[in-house]
Amino acid sequence: MTEEKSSTVSERNKQEEEAQWASHKAEREVWSPKMVEALERGIKGGKWFSLIDKVYSERTLALAWEKVASNAGASGVDGITVERFAKDSQSRLLAVKEHLRRGDYRAQPIKRVWIPKPGSTEKRPLGIPTVRDRIVQTAMRMVIEPIFEQEFAEQSYGFRPGRSGKEALRRVEELLKAGNVHVVDIDIKGYFDAIPHERLMKLVGERIADGRVMGLIEAFLKAGVMEGMESWEAEDGTPQGGVISPLLANIYLNPLDWIMKQSGMEMVRYADDMVILCREAESAAAALEAVREWMGEAQLQLHPEKTRIVEMTEAGSHFDFLGYRFWRGKDGRIKRFVRPKSVKKLRDRLRPLTKRNSGSRLASVIAKINPVLRGWYGYFKHASRSTMVRTDEWVRGRLRNILRRRSGRANRATGRDHHRWPNRYFETQGLFCLEHAHIADRHTLRKGVTC
Repeated sequence: MTEEKSSTVSERNKQEEEAQWASHKAEREVWSPKMVEALERGIKGGKWFSLIDKVYSERTLALAWEKVASNAGASGVDGITVERFAKDSQSRLLAVKEHLRRGDYRAQPIKRVWIPKPGSTEKRPLGIPTVRDRIVQTAMRMVIEPIFEQEFAEQSYGFRPGRSGKEALRRVEELLKAGNVHVVDIDIKGYFDAIPHERLMKLVGERIADGRVMGLIEAFLKAGVMEGMESWEAEDGTPQGGVISPLLANIYLNPLDWIMKQSGMEMVRYADDMVILCREAESAAAALEAVREWMGEAQLQLHPEKTRIVEMTEAGSHFDFLGYRFWRGKDGRIKRFVRPKSVKKLRDRLRPLTKRNSGSRLASVIAKINPVLRGWYGYFKHASRSTMVRTDEWVRGRLRNILRRRSGRANRATGRDHHRWPNRYFETQGLFCLEHAHIADRHTLRKGVTC
C-alpha cells in the first residue's frame, strides 16, 4: 500500500471512529473504544460495573473543569468562584481525584436562590452547587449519559446532546399540519422538586451497578439545601441548577415516553414541558387519562389548571410550548407567535439597558442591546412578522425617550419624535432590526435555502 493510500485509509478510519463516538453521544477522552464497542453490542445483564475510575480519571476531571469554567456561573455555599478555583485548579483537581478514589468525597449543600418566572410575579428556586461539585457532576454525567442516551425515546428533546428546543417545535408544527389538532397540554406541578429519590435511584440502578457511582448520585440528591443561614436535607427532587439534574429528570420521565410511543401517541417532550397531539378528540382524552394514571404511580402531580386538552379546530384556539404560542387564525391556518410571557421577559431584560437617564452614548446603548435582540431573534425567528414589528417599535420608543430627555424635552416620546428621529436614523446607528431580519430570512427560504 502506498503512503498516499495508507494516509487516505487512516483518515477514513479516523472519521469512522469519530462518527462512532458522536453517534453514541460519548466524549472520546472519557469513553474508551472498548466501552463504545460494549455499548453497541450490549452488555450482559444490561448493567454497567466499574465506572467510578472513569469518573475520577484525571482526563475526565480536567475536561469537566474546562466545561465548568467555560460556563462560569456563581459560587456555591463555600464562596469559591470559578476564578478563584482556576488559580490553583491543578492541585484542587488532584484533591478531588483522591477523595473520589478513596470513596470519601462529600457533596456540599446547594445554595438556593430565587429567580423570577418569565411573565410572572412569582419566583422559582434555583440550586447552585459549589464549583467542585459542579466538576464532579459534570464528570459523572459524561461517564453515564451515553448509557442512558441509548434508552431514551425519540420524542424527548430536552437537555440531550445533539437535540434542541427548535427540533421539538418543528416536530409539533409537523404534527399539527398532519391533522393532529387535538392537543393535550401537560404541566407537572413542581416537577424537579417533586421527583422521589427512591424511585429515581431504582431507575438509575437498572443500568448502573457500580455501588460507588450510585452512592455518589444519591449523595448529590441528599446533599441538602442552604438558603441564607438555614439549611435542610431535601427529601425529594433534583435541584434545577445541578449539572446532573436534567439527565436524572429525563431518566425519570423515560418510562412515560415509551408508554406513549408504544401506544401510538404522538408526544413531544422537552424536559418537563410536553404536549401530546392526536387526530381524534377521543384519543386526546385517552392520552390524558393514561398520563394521569402514570403520574399517580410515579408520585407526581399534574397542575390542575395548566393541564388541559386544547381543540385546535376553531379560530382563536391556542396553546403555548417552549416560548411560542401556536394559534389558529380566522383563515384556518395555525401560526406561531411569541407567547406574551416571552415578550415580557425580553422587555424586562432590555429596560435596565435603555433607561431614559442613561449617561451612555446612543451607540453604546445600541451595542449593549443588539446581542440581546439577535439572540432573541435567533430563537423566535419562526414567529409571525407582526411580533417583530411591535418589538422593534417598542425598542425604538425606548431609544427615542433617551434622546428626548437629552434634548431637554419632558415626558414620553410623541409623534413628532418619529419625524425628529425616524426609523432609518436608528438603522444608521447600527440598531438590529427584527423585522428586516425576518423579511431577509423569509426571502432566503423562498429561494430554497435553509434558514
